[in-house]
Amino acid sequence: MPEVEQPADPPEDALSRPPKELKKLAREGCWAASRALRAAAYQRLCQRVACRLVTPDALVYGDVAARLFGKHGASSHPLPDFLAGCSLPTYCLNMDGVTALKKILICIGNLFPDITYSPALPSLVALLLHYSEDEARCFENISRLIASNAPHTSYIDQSFLAHQASCMTFGDLANKHCPAAHKLIASTSENVFEVYSEWLSWLFRDLPFSYAIRVFDVFLLEGQKVLYRIALALLKQYRLLVSSAEQEGTDTKAELQVFVQNIAQHISVDKLLERAFGIRLFSRKEIWLLQMANRKALMERGITMVQGRQSFHLAVDMQSFSSSIVSAQEMRIIWSWIPERFSLFPPLLLFSTSEDGCSLQRFYSCCEGYEPTVLLLKTTEGEVRPEMERYEWVFIKKPELAKAMPRSRQRSPSPIPTPPLSSSPDSRSASPNLLTVPAPQRKGRLSPFLAIRHFLLPSKTASMFMSGSREGIIIGGGGGQALSLDANLLWGRTEPCETFDNPPLCQENFKVQLLEVWGFQNT
Repeated sequence: MPEVEQPADPPEDALSRPPKELKKLAREGCWAASRALRAAAYQRLCQRVACRLVTPDALVYGDVAARLFGKHGASSHPLPDFLAGCSLPTYCLNMDGVTALKKILICIGNLFPDITYSPALPSLVALLLHYSEDEARCFENISRLIASNAPHTSYIDQSFLAHQASCMTFGDLANKHCPAAHKLIASTSENVFEVYSEWLSWLFRDLPFSYAIRVFDVFLLEGQKVLYRIALALLKQYRLLVSSAEQEGTDTKAELQVFVQNIAQHISVDKLLERAFGIRLFSRKEIWLLQMANRKALMERGITMVQGRQSFHLAVDMQSFSSSIVSAQEMRIIWSWIPERFSLFPPLLLFSTSEDGCSLQRFYSCCEGYEPTVLLLKTTEGEVRPEMERYEWVFIKKPELAKAMPRSRQRSPSPIPTPPLSSSPDSRSASPNLLTVPAPQRKGRLSPFLAIRHFLLPSKTASMFMSGSREGIIIGGGGGQALSLDANLLWGRTEPCETFDNPPLCQENFKVQLLEVWGFQNT
């Protein structure tokens, strides 16, 4: 095994500390002080995991291993089907250790038939095996992680559906927390999702042992959420070291793999973890809700729990896409800014002034039933936008601007009485000077990231998203309107606004040359 840096001696009662202190010790590398301490920590942490009542233990493993392998060992048994196409990192295990690893995986396949795809599982077993009393104890502890039933917490993806949902969730988080890296990847890769689909492999395949084991330390305590943090920190560090010019014509997916494999040349493991835990992620529950929304979108595409790995493509089709305003390359970047569960579907042109005329009534009629939509606009001066930039809702980008609402006071705000976009004439009779806040979520709908109800907002203007009436369309409010269009879809205005904290998108008063609205082709 490789040598690792030895921190100061840990407190004698380290493993008996309260959870908050235990997290701090794990993040600081306390378990690395001695092999025995890390082994004791892993055993205790795994036994603390809440899991299903009937979960196989070390005794069960002994019985199953004897029945499966007898006197012939594991060499004649194939690995489980759920590992088809997955790598098998061994993390410095000797030949006996590799044999034990394969036996454990075969027994997991025998005792957990519901697992259909789990590419990270071999790495986790190999790491745990280094610090287990024997292979039976390693099997028992990994079984507890597999069978975990703690609310809003997961350890190991066990199906292609769950794995793809976690990759989509990482894409959503990268879009928010690493905008520079995300933009670079979107502009140089045909399929952003294909790059992000490797995010778990960065941690549990490509990282050197001394880094991976520190990741495992905090993973056992905090679950999958910390993996998102560390992968985001890797992505941020990667962006610091490359430029757009360097990426021309390169394989970004392969470049990221090489970068992670050689991470020790760029940043220490302590500094990497420090940066990872400096990222302000949303709560475990909010991330879980986002994963569930992504799972739902995948299921609508026909992905199920029981099927194995399959090819998957999310990028805008360069051959078939056609717009009078943006190129396919530009649309690929725009599409990458959209939450992953929507960008699963190819863009569908709903409305175009060049084909449907400059009619607001026609605009509403064509867009009805499609949610969300992307509006593209080109002025008579040829302006589409000054640069590729994204302006998010100010409280998604800067949640520190609002106070967290105590649980007892959480409630959805009442919307200002102006209806959202609709094709009904009555629904467009309100004044266009009033803007709507989002209505409360319909039952069964999962919201991405944080809902408004989580915040005490300092002003109503911070939640003025969009308003549609007979007189025109307004997006954003407070101190100005980010974008407004008249009833003839001919004249427009753009100003800074509090909702999105944006500058004017072009010259403040402009004439529309072309306008397109794109939806999501989910059939």
